[in-house]
Amino acid sequence: MTAQDTVPFALWVASRHLDDYRAAITTCVEAGGDIDTTAAIVGGVVTGPPEEWRQAREPLPDWVGRSGREL
Repeated sequence: MTAQDTVPFALWVASRHLDDYRAAITTCVEAGGDIDTTAAIVGGVVTGPPEEWRQAREPLPDWVGRSGREL
């Protein structure tokens, strides 16, 4: 996949898997190329990650989620 294909591909994946986060991200990974970029775009469009993925993530620092005024 080339750079000019990134956004059209990401939108195509999102449109095919709008309510299935796992399938959307898996499709990006299996396609290869600029996986982190396509998966980030798709992840921002489709319905959020499965709960078990959220539970398995590393803890976020305390400052995450605060507004810029509080930093």
